[in-house]
Amino acid sequence: MSAPEVFQLSLGPLTGIAFSPDRSQVCVCPNSNEAQIYTRNGDSWDLTDTLAEHDKLITAIAWGPNTNRIVTCSQDRNAYVWTQTEQGWKPALVILKINRAATSVKWSPAENKFAVGSGSRVIAICHFDEENNWWTAKQIKKPLRSTVLSLDWHPNNYLLAAGTADGKVYVYSGYIKGLESKPEATIWGDRLPTGQLLAEFRSPNGGWIHDVAFSPSGDALAFVAHDSSVNIIYASGPNEPPAAHIVVKLPALPFTSLTWTSESSIVAAGHDCQPILFSGSSSGWSLSNSLDDPSSSGSKPLTPSATGVRSGGVGRLGNNEAFNMFKAADSKGQRSVSQPGAGGSSSTASTGLTQVGQDGLLLTVHQNTITHVEAYEWNQNGDVSKIFTAGRDGRLVIWPVTSGGSKGGLAGRMAGLQV
Repeated sequence: MSAPEVFQLSLGPLTGIAFSPDRSQVCVCPNSNEAQIYTRNGDSWDLTDTLAEHDKLITAIAWGPNTNRIVTCSQDRNAYVWTQTEQGWKPALVILKINRAATSVKWSPAENKFAVGSGSRVIAICHFDEENNWWTAKQIKKPLRSTVLSLDWHPNNYLLAAGTADGKVYVYSGYIKGLESKPEATIWGDRLPTGQLLAEFRSPNGGWIHDVAFSPSGDALAFVAHDSSVNIIYASGPNEPPAAHIVVKLPALPFTSLTWTSESSIVAAGHDCQPILFSGSSSGWSLSNSLDDPSSSGSKPLTPSATGVRSGGVGRLGNNEAFNMFKAADSKGQRSVSQPGAGGSSSTASTGLTQVGQDGLLLTVHQNTITHVEAYEWNQNGDVSKIFTAGRDGRLVIWPVTSGGSKGGLAGRMAGLQV
């Protein structure tokens, strides 16, 4: 398996990230009110543009692969659509009509509209108003009772899935009359006026929904929740209960993001700091392997130094077993760490799911929670061949998607897990 590509774009968290259509540029938010555009230069990324219009933290970024437009949303309750001109990137204001922070944003597949989630218990479906020369929104309010944390569009450009902080997932009609042709009936529903609720699901133990995603065909919906579960739902028909609702409950920390790599495989990642591949069908799903397995073949992390922190001990406490154990439990949720100078071929004695080395750093490429997982490259049959991840350690990592690898580390401890 080829090694992942690792880039350190920030010393702090990346709160938003999106790639350009040709993957030569990436737009990120380094935990601030600015979005930065980097251009790839060999094995590095050079800062070329800064999008500065928001007053508060940018929470999400989306880059349209067909129109080459960028949309950003922020805690300042605003969103901007950025268009590239000869003079640079020019913003256009979006009239969201919300009174709380915007939390997530997604372009529709046709890129004639986009959806914005918010803390106002509202989803804004935005489209361009040519008469007034701005972007306006139609709002979906019912039956939302909590912050909308994640969104995803159905491949047909009409349906929209939303995950909320009260542990529920909704499937709505995102059709806008006058903007697009009347939609045909789908497996999720046959009555599709704007904002029509087509389906509602709940996480097994009430954990809030971190991310939702439709399968490539749109016939299945997956979501990850804070109760450490991965859920896959197969629709059966309009106004019918789902054909299957599969729950994979994990003995690990929760995932925060996921993406489909094919109709029968999903990559999810989160607080365990490594992307995990799942495979299955409507008859059942199981964990396949980790894309980042530090225990296989004695592999070591590509970036051994923690982001923005020097490696090594803390004075005389650096070699103190009790101090190292407390530090690992406090900062990384580990129950024990390897002792400096311990013998044996293993580089860690951790009993946690994510292994910790002798220096107290994780043996995974990411050193903190992964918050974004998205497709990066596709093969000829349409399946995803590479994904990218980004997280709170400021790192961008491009991974080849492989299956059937060694099941050490997290994957080994959960081998055989199947529902």
